[in-house]
Amino acid sequence: MSGSRRARVAVVTGGSAGVGRATVRELAVAGWDVAVLARGQAGVDSAIEEVAAAGQRGRGLSVDVTDLDAVRTAANNIDVDLGPVELWVNVAFVGALHYFWDTDPESYRRITDVTYFGQVNGTRVALELMRPRDRGVIINVGSALAFRGIPLQAAYCGAKHAIKGFTESVRAELKSERSKVQLCMVQLPGMNTPQFDWNDNGFDAHPQPVPPIFQPELAGRAIRSMADHPRRNMWVGVSTAYTILGNRLAPGLLDWYLGRSGVSGQLSDRDGPRFGSNLHEPRDAEADRGAHGMFDVSAHRRDPWSAASIGFNRIADALRRPSRR
Repeated sequence: MSGSRRARVAVVTGGSAGVGRATVRELAVAGWDVAVLARGQAGVDSAIEEVAAAGQRGRGLSVDVTDLDAVRTAANNIDVDLGPVELWVNVAFVGALHYFWDTDPESYRRITDVTYFGQVNGTRVALELMRPRDRGVIINVGSALAFRGIPLQAAYCGAKHAIKGFTESVRAELKSERSKVQLCMVQLPGMNTPQFDWNDNGFDAHPQPVPPIFQPELAGRAIRSMADHPRRNMWVGVSTAYTILGNRLAPGLLDWYLGRSGVSGQLSDRDGPRFGSNLHEPRDAEADRGAHGMFDVSAHRRDPWSAASIGFNRIADALRRPSRR
């Protein structure tokens, strides 16, 4: 932060690990002060240390995003301690690998509460801060699975579909009152994150993201770009594009394909860390798990589709700005 100018303030839910952690790092390097809301204290503390290492101010709060009052209290404290929140990124989620009929109702509800209602709560609180000021950006992190469900993840896919519909509805409401608050979505592919080391897993084999697998920094860069150049929706990863477009063109063919390969495609022939399910308890409370999972060797660090999308963001935003002549 140069001179006396105050840095912009961002909040990232689920910022202790995975995509959220990569996003925290990207924003801090770009000059944002960052607050992290997540359950795992060790992960939260390490994320804030990275913010400080980038020369920015950070605040870490151990919060369960299903608790609306706790999210609201944390946000109000951040608004006072760091300054007006200008960016809110909803990343937090939990998941499972089970057939639907083997998923107990309590687990199904918990996945929905964290993954869907966590973003609803975050959006609600962010709007309470931003609408009176008539400025700010909210980014809801979605998935290719918001457009195409896959086997073993009915609760997660249902929640991501719900986030898409919820975001579109609230965005239209903001347009109706001519609000300058921007509500955006980023749709992600399979990512190499600790998610697969602590998924609630009903199989002996270790879970894996649906290939091709990408590093979480790709998502972090996309979110950082959206913060500066907001647009309604952005697809990250070429596999996100072909999943969404393929489902529009031939959904029945994808039903058949996923029925044949969708289960085995989510199970690795390699073993790796197994921290236990994080549905009800964080698995980074005592030890930091970082942004990456066990698939560094096979995960892609670059993606032409994402690079093109980020470039398009910048060009489109520049064209929308009024001339400064």
